[in-house]
Amino acid sequence: MSLAYDIVIVGGGIMGTSTAYHLLLSSPDLKIAVAEKDPLYTYASTPLSLGGVRIQFSLKENILISLYAQEAYGRFEEEMAVGEEKPFIHYRREGYLFLIEEAGREAAEAALAFQRQIGGEVEWWSPEKIRSRFPVLSTEGFCGGTFGPRDGYLDPYAVLMGYRAKAKSLGAEFRADEVAEVLRSRDKVEGARLKAGTELKAGVVVNAAGAWAGAVARTAGVEIPVVPIRRQIFAFKPATPVGESLPLVIYPSDLYFRPETGGLILAGKSLPEDPVTFDLSWQKERFEEILWPELARVVPAFESLKLVRGWAGLYETNTLDHNGLIGPWPELKGFYLINGFSGHGVQQAPAAGRHLAELILGKTPSLDLSRLNPRRVLEKQPLPEIGVV
Repeated sequence: MSLAYDIVIVGGGIMGTSTAYHLLLSSPDLKIAVAEKDPLYTYASTPLSLGGVRIQFSLKENILISLYAQEAYGRFEEEMAVGEEKPFIHYRREGYLFLIEEAGREAAEAALAFQRQIGGEVEWWSPEKIRSRFPVLSTEGFCGGTFGPRDGYLDPYAVLMGYRAKAKSLGAEFRADEVAEVLRSRDKVEGARLKAGTELKAGVVVNAAGAWAGAVARTAGVEIPVVPIRRQIFAFKPATPVGESLPLVIYPSDLYFRPETGGLILAGKSLPEDPVTFDLSWQKERFEEILWPELARVVPAFESLKLVRGWAGLYETNTLDHNGLIGPWPELKGFYLINGFSGHGVQQAPAAGRHLAELILGKTPSLDLSRLNPRRVLEKQPLPEIGVV
């Protein structure tokens, strides 16, 4: 069986649904199919993430993307309403606090100045100010920190469901099936074949497959540097409550934590040895042997705690430079990428989806994100970003 569409989107996660929403917002008559092999989103990266939103990056494009995210998520619940139903994303602007050691001070101050120049609100906090504002934190070994007062975190699953429901209400057709192959004829795409056998014919195919993006691209004869890397998150309850009005705190070692409802704390750490895999198993020992000692160093109240649960999720990591690939693949007409966000997908989805929709529709982009074009993969021109966690 063969069905005709204007656009086929491979992947109904946050990037695919944001793209579908922005396409239909601009062009309501488009016929769009979104193929999602995991309709319950059991393995999707977004629901398994911490849902942070920050402007504390060093690359101009990433800062602009996050500035827009702060704006977009501020009005998200109103914009994604379907009839009387509104998503509740629990967007909390509690801030991001990067703790800085002396060795990293110069780079942190340079990044802070650049973020301010572009319009971001970021402050340098002395150890005394950190302790005054958040008495539970110890600043021993740190020369200060950078604090983004408009940064924060939200419910990532609610955001995903908000985009999905809105895109569906605007006419996007969601198909619970896996794309087995992106169809092409010489140098242009012709659609996608589903695992069940149905062919979705279209002149535009969007690869929004997240951690599976590399595999999807290969079915079209395209190689992109996107791989799945397993990261682990742990939820624990300290014996002494620390309150919910805390920022998302990030150590120089890439350890991070934030409060969650019910007195829980969510924590994780990116490690160089984290494997390239689709295996979502998690290890209690990782928390006990690596994270717990570091957590207790900065928050003495964490010396006594109860590990409640843990889970693993996948970073769709762009091994070239850890920045998003947004735009057409130069060697295959009609094939568009929105991949490789390397753990920053939730905060980059509003701007990335809008930008790709604008490119597909031939509109002038609202933000100049041209350097994120996938052409840099072929040219082997990575973009520098020191704010990857």
